[in-house]
Amino acid sequence: MRQTEPEAREIKLESSWRERLQDDFDSPYMVELRDFLREQKALGKTIYPAGNEIFAALNATPFDAVKVVILGQDPYHGPGQAHGLCFSVRQDVRVPPSLKNIYKELAADVNFVPPKHGCLNEWAQQGVLLLNSVLTVEASLAASHKGRGWERFTDSVVNHLNAEANSIVFILWGSYAQKKGAMIDRARHLVLQSPHPSPLSASRGFFGNHHFSKSNEYLQAQKKTAIDWQLSA
Repeated sequence: MRQTEPEAREIKLESSWRERLQDDFDSPYMVELRDFLREQKALGKTIYPAGNEIFAALNATPFDAVKVVILGQDPYHGPGQAHGLCFSVRQDVRVPPSLKNIYKELAADVNFVPPKHGCLNEWAQQGVLLLNSVLTVEASLAASHKGRGWERFTDSVVNHLNAEANSIVFILWGSYAQKKGAMIDRARHLVLQSPHPSPLSASRGFFGNHHFSKSNEYLQAQKKTAIDWQLSA
């Protein structure tokens, strides 16, 4: 049976995250969230991403591997786009406008050569946690699962990183991510903020933020391996 809701008994979650988030899975708010997702499915609603990809960001980047966190809002709501990593789309999907602007900033900042695809799995495998605040969405209806409990769950993810890890780069684009990242200890981690890369706001300070080179400078100063931002063609 294809999984469509985050059942604590059934989901496959990387062990370092499961250990830290088990209390959340067992909590009443997560029970309510699972019930909501079941109800939406029973009503015939299409939910993105697929059930086995809801926790893809955590599965791709174990807790101890996290070097950089990029906070998004909620998954893409178009067919075939969302696969569990914020800002990322599958290899055969057109690159969305915000990601095109991320590529433009990368090209200006670190001599990045934009690929023809928008899949960011290679970043996740290097320690970039590509975390949306809300992990599911109804097809064609942005922010449709906002306020259902995901924010509390992903707050827990950020809280664990903030309290238990050291010298992580948190990249917060736009007011939504910045509000969510307000809890981060700036003495313990590097926080980089700018406007969002969407076409509506990128020209107001996203372009020229140099977040990718700044991330690597910080990581190297902390004796960590820099991120190779270049993606395979």
